Formats: sequence, C-alpha cells, structure tokens
Amino acid sequence: MQRRLQIASLALALLAAPATLAHDGHDHGAPPPPVSATVAPRADASSADLEMVVVARAGVLEILIDRFRDNEPVTDAVVEVDGPAGVVKATPEGGVFRIPAPWAEPGRSVDLAVTVQAGDVVDVLTTTLTLPPAEPKPAAGAVVSPAQASETGAAMISGGFGDWGFALAGFAAGLLVAVSFRRRAVVATAVAGLFLLGLAPGAPTRAAEASRDLAQRFPDGSLFVPKTSQRILGLRTLFTEIADHPTTVELPGRVIPDPDGSGVVQSSLAGRLKPPPGGFPRLGTAVAAGDVLAFVEPAVAAADVTSQNQQARELDQQIALIERRLDRYRQIATTIARAQIEDAEVELAGLEARRSNLDRRQRAAEALVAPVSGVIAAVAATAGQIAEPNTIVFRIVDPRRFWVEALAYEAHAFAAHATGRPAGGESFPLAFIGGGLSDRAQAVPVHFSVSGQPKGLRAGQLLTVAATLAETRGGIAVPRAAVLRGTNGRSLVWEHTNPERFVPREVRVEPLDGERVLIVAGIEAGRRIVTGGAELLNQIR
Repeated sequence: MQRRLQIASLALALLAAPATLAHDGHDHGAPPPPVSATVAPRADASSADLEMVVVARAGVLEILIDRFRDNEPVTDAVVEVDGPAGVVKATPEGGVFRIPAPWAEPGRSVDLAVTVQAGDVVDVLTTTLTLPPAEPKPAAGAVVSPAQASETGAAMISGGFGDWGFALAGFAAGLLVAVSFRRRAVVATAVAGLFLLGLAPGAPTRAAEASRDLAQRFPDGSLFVPKTSQRILGLRTLFTEIADHPTTVELPGRVIPDPDGSGVVQSSLAGRLKPPPGGFPRLGTAVAAGDVLAFVEPAVAAADVTSQNQQARELDQQIALIERRLDRYRQIATTIARAQIEDAEVELAGLEARRSNLDRRQRAAEALVAPVSGVIAAVAATAGQIAEPNTIVFRIVDPRRFWVEALAYEAHAFAAHATGRPAGGESFPLAFIGGGLSDRAQAVPVHFSVSGQPKGLRAGQLLTVAATLAETRGGIAVPRAAVLRGTNGRSLVWEHTNPERFVPREVRVEPLDGERVLIVAGIEAGRRIVTGGAELLNQIR
C-alpha cells in the first residue's frame, strides 16, 4: 500500500511539473546576473577600454570582447588566459576567442586573468567563473519524492526536453497510475516510465547537452541579452556627456523655388496656343533661357477684322494713286523738279510699309520663351487652347536652387545654420537668409536656402525645420533613434549597465537638431546609452 502511494505521488508530481516551470528564455524573478537553465555558465569583467564575457560551454571557454564605450566587437586582438592550465593563448574564430577547458568541472570556481592586446590598447581583465554543481541522479530502486520528481522534470524540460517532455511525462504518469493496483507490474512500469523521462540508470540525459543563450526580459523590465545576440542585433552605445549645445526650435515649413532660379511663362494677349516644332515641353524637361516653348496666335474680333480690311483697302488705293503719280513724274522728269519725284517715291515706300505691317500683324503669333534655365515644373498647355492675358502656361524651376519657407510663432534670433527634415526622408542642411516682419496667420515667415543638392525635394513639399538659435542649453545629446516610446507613452532610452544587461530609463527630451535630441532629465553623465539597434532591443519579450 505504501509503495502504491509513492508511485501515485510520483505520477501527480510529474503531471504538475510543467506548471512550475518558467517559459523558455525567461527566468521568474531572477536578479542580476540572470540565472536560467537556457543560459550557459558565464562571468564578465569591464575596464575603461574593454568589456568581456567568458562562457563555459562543452569543455571550451568562449571569450567575447567589445569596446566599453561604443560596444563595438573586438575581433582582431591577441588574447591570453591565465587559468588552472597556466597561460593559454586563445584562438579567434568568427569574432569569438576560444580555449580548451578540460578543468571546467561542475561545482568549481575558477579565477581567470585575461590579457587583451587590441591595437594600441593593452588591458588585463580579471574575473571568477563559477560552474553550477551537477544535478544528482536517483539510484536504481530508490524512492523519488514528488518534489524531487518535479525539480528533475523541470530541469530536463528547461534544458531542452521541450514539448516531447510534457507528452512523455503525461504518458508515463498515466501508465504508473493505471498499473498501480497490480503489484507485480509496479516496479517494471515505474522503471519504464523513469527510463522514458531519463531518470533510470543508463537512460540518456539532457543535462549533458550544451545549454543555449537566449535573450530574456525580467519582471522589472530589464533585459538580459547575450553578447552573441548583441552582435546579431548590431547594438551600439554612446557614452553620455553633459555639454552646452545651441538651442533649437522646430518650425513647420515647405519647399519653395529660389526666386532667382525660377520663373513663369505667361501670355501677354488673348489667343490660341500653338505648339512649337517638336511639340510642347513636358514635365521634367530641361530648358534653357530663351527657348521657345509655345506660340500664341492672337484672337481678333469680327469688328477688328472689318476695320483692318477697310484700312488695307484704303492703303491699297493710296499706293495705286502714288504709283500712277510717280509714273507721270518720271515721264516728264526733264520739265519738273527732281524733288517732286523723290517725295513721291518716299510717300510710296511709306504706304507699302504700312500695308505690309498690317498683313503681318494679322498673321503673326506671339512666341512664349523661357525666362530662366531649369526644369519644367508645371504645364497648362494644349494645342488649340485659348489663353487669356496673364495666363501661366509654364512654370520653370531650377532643381539645384531651392529655398525653405518656415513659420515662426515667436520672435527668435536665428543662427546661420539649420536643418530640414521631410517626413520619412533624410535631413539636409539649410542656411538662414532672413525673416519677415509681416504677420501671416499669427506667424512670421522665415526663409532658408538649401545647401548642397539634396535628393527628392520638390516645390511645395512639407517638412520640419530644426532652426538653431543664438542661445545655448546644457544636456546630453543623443541620436533620435536612441529615444523610444514606452508602453506608458513616455520617452525612454536603454542603458547598458553591464556587459549583458540593459535597463530602461525614462527621460525627458527636447529637440536639438535634425539628427539628435537633448536629454535634459532622467539620465546622468558617464552612462552608456544604446543608439544602434535600440528599436530591436525594445522588442525583446
């Protein structure tokens, strides 16, 4: 009867074991440094130049070394380890330095002194590596208490037994309960179930398997991230320093063409548009100053046509009379003065010129030419279209010459430099030109010129201008990518507190320029803030 109760207790313990386990990659309430079945034994050390993590894995020591300030991996160093086997030179393999460690026995603590020579940096890092004791195995035929069975099952499952472990545990427990009333089969069934679970003598065990290093988040919000994962995520840090930085304000703005590098093509009279040889220029076409872009055939009213025809007939009549008079003068040239003939010739030439101008004015079209060189930015031309006077037919913009017009809602003394940042685009430098005095929608327009040749800008594009002021403020400047939004809506940064631990810090920030923000509260100088890969780090659960 007593044996039946023992076996039933074992079965219940095996069934209840999964409820007491932490999820894979997590450790309930583990203080730093983290302790988890999925983390290999390790030790770390830091100096002003370097930081190091030593991992014991399957009889080998893996040494990972990074720069202390920026967390950049050190892969081309000379590493020597002074340990129980004396001074051994580590072998670099893919950014990790390895040495054999046959002395790495369970339950042993080993003092290590690691000498690192990386370029002009020579450092000695000391640490103590503590190896956890091996878990004891129950002897054959020994009675296993429910607590021991639960602990053993938990260790096996967290060590890699996984979902098969739960299935086999349930299966073995069911068999034990089913046959507990048959005395002859009790011992055989128990041994079979224990063999399936890896508890019986000679059964395979998962404890000897190399444990995996998994990133994990602790209940206090801090993170444990192994060095190997840090390198995959590309984590980089910035050593914080308090300094005086120019004050920056953010202003709404839009891109406008440079007045000296843009122009419009307008018709000065009402008429019908006509394309030049080759057709109307299209959007994006490069044109030079003086190029003919279109013609405007003047539209003449019916009354004007009648008047012009009457004027033409009168001129024709006068020309005919003068020609006849000039012919008579030439016939009697010997009896009249030469001056009369010359006067008649001059009068005839004048009438013919007036007649010719009248014909040409009726047929001539106005040529619309480009006032500046640039690119066609807007087109409102169609063959046969009637253009009214002052109609804008083409708009020309030089893409190498843009301005930015921002609106300032307070009186500021702007410095010479600023930064523009379109939505979803890269920042580009601006140069202050001047500010207006007129009020436009409760704001004063401020003009900046675009420095260089940024790509993707267009007239009318909206953007944010980070304008630098003459006054300065003290704080910690960090890249914008380092500041994240927490679950409570507040701004936070990740502090790199030790080689494999990261702690969230709530901060208060103010805009500094197009690439950086200023931390004015929440973090002190001399801390390491994650700048590269902070968004990926924030997604670890």
